[in-house]
Amino acid sequence: MATKLTLIDKAIVGFDSSLRAIIPHSNPSTRPLPVSSESLPQLSINESRHVAGLMRINHTGEVCAQGLYHGQALTAKNPHVKHAMQHSADEEIDHLVWCETRLDELGSHPSVFTPVWYGLSFGLGAIAGLISDEFSLGFVAETEAQVSEHLEDHIAQLPEQDNRSKEILAQMNIEELEHRQAALDYGGKALSTPVRLSMRWMANQMKAVAYHF
Repeated sequence: MATKLTLIDKAIVGFDSSLRAIIPHSNPSTRPLPVSSESLPQLSINESRHVAGLMRINHTGEVCAQGLYHGQALTAKNPHVKHAMQHSADEEIDHLVWCETRLDELGSHPSVFTPVWYGLSFGLGAIAGLISDEFSLGFVAETEAQVSEHLEDHIAQLPEQDNRSKEILAQMNIEELEHRQAALDYGGKALSTPVRLSMRWMANQMKAVAYHF
């Protein structure tokens, strides 16, 4: 029989999850890199910098996903929705680790503003959960749809020889779309146009900063 967690236990688990989302190399991956070859692609200095910038954006997106899911799980009203949010967050941990690994291979680093990205996303997720589970799930579905768009854009921008990064992002894209569908299946509702446009604007600002820092 599973032990029921007290409020203090839950607070400790939540704090630990938050720290792991913002501290590099603090999460173990449950799956290896989704790549077909262990050899690293040969990139010029400019290509390497560009790929690192793209992977830093993707890593930041995974940090934001952790914050979003953690915030929603905290305020979701339906226990099944809480479980779904936590399950999605757990799957996204592999994406976080894959991006960290590729950044290491490129001799680069995650965004210096990682704690800020996490905190903002956690707050948005918590607010969405307070509004309603349907809105919260709709927020997830729209987020994952926009993430899929920028993953496909990044794959198109990668140097032709960098199949390693392409394969990582392609697998992430498959799973992001699965998370989107899961949110819809649990009752997520379509968001209004102003909300969707606001989300896109915020994401674009984050991407512009994370690419460089």
